[in-house]
Amino acid sequence: MNQDPTPPRRQPLAGITVLDLGQIYQAPYCGLLLALAGADVIKIEPPHGEPVRSRRAASLPLAMLNSNKSGMTLDLKNPKGREVFLRLVEQADVVMENFMPGVMERLGLGAQTLLERNPRLVYASASGYGSSGPNRDLLAMDLTIQAMSGTMHVTGYPDRPPVKAGPALSDFLSGTHLYGAILTALFDRERTGKGCIAEVAMQDTMYPALASNLTLYYEGKDTVRTGNRHGALAMAPYNTYEASDGYVAVICVTEGHWRGLVQAMGRPALLDDPRYASHATRCQIMQEVDAVVNDWTRERTREAVMQASREFHFPCAPVRTLDEVVHDRHMHERGMLQYVEHPELGRVVLPHSPLRFADVQPAPLRPNPELGQHNRQILRERLGLDDAAIDALAQAGAW
Repeated sequence: MNQDPTPPRRQPLAGITVLDLGQIYQAPYCGLLLALAGADVIKIEPPHGEPVRSRRAASLPLAMLNSNKSGMTLDLKNPKGREVFLRLVEQADVVMENFMPGVMERLGLGAQTLLERNPRLVYASASGYGSSGPNRDLLAMDLTIQAMSGTMHVTGYPDRPPVKAGPALSDFLSGTHLYGAILTALFDRERTGKGCIAEVAMQDTMYPALASNLTLYYEGKDTVRTGNRHGALAMAPYNTYEASDGYVAVICVTEGHWRGLVQAMGRPALLDDPRYASHATRCQIMQEVDAVVNDWTRERTREAVMQASREFHFPCAPVRTLDEVVHDRHMHERGMLQYVEHPELGRVVLPHSPLRFADVQPAPLRPNPELGQHNRQILRERLGLDDAAIDALAQAGAW
């Protein structure tokens, strides 16, 4: 049997050390991406743990967002705890936090202080509104950012109140941007030898996603909530439609997609009807177009509609339940979703990183660390402390 003599490439961020002060979803997700790209990510929590730990005895979000990290507790309000942190900073490449602006400065651990200790450090900060501007000190969570950013205003149906998007979009969109900011800063450090301060504001990351919705605003339209239709009401068909066993989402981006759907529906006469000739004309009779498509889909199962979409080449997907998504064969075969025996949760499905690198074997998933699980190991291996010194720090309340 022939074997490829070329060994797998190492993880792209191997050798990078990250001190992850992130809490809840936003920064911890960034830390997960860094860890699964090979960085040595040390999750540092207060002695009582980060807020997600307090929600219930075993936390699925904690497990989902903190795989492959080491776990450490430090009391950053304690002088001994701060000094341990500063010593770790001297060896680190990245410090990442998503506290409100000013919190780290009040602890005596602001960005400038840390850069004085380590001029090559990348200090990455994520917050709701950023470190400047009149709203910088407002409390921010995913829900409030969805409201403030306009996302909630454009979500839902025109005759009903605004609603939030189901997933925590602003948390994860800003966490992804934070990852990009860190990698950009590390790239610049390779060229200059100097660290820097990088920041991401949740609200800032949401605005570009309103591109379709803002089209209606600039056209002076009153309708901003379009339900499952296109955000600018500029495509038809574009909606969710009934199937005999649930719902399907169908969208025709090109006229080729529309011709394929017409063939699938067995309605060739529509191709000769000028009212159906283009998106512009179909959008003028959007309700009628939706009714035509719905009359066809409701007589078929989701899988039958999907089979037609494959055969006639138009975009379509079943509206799936969470149970179907958790056990998605495609995502499991790609390795994005993996079954993990978690010490607290039992057998659960956890996500890997969406990032893939050619010739790099994805790292096996390790369950999230227990609170303070690696305190002694980190203090011993990174700071060279012996058991007596570690015990003294514990007695002093450093962790």
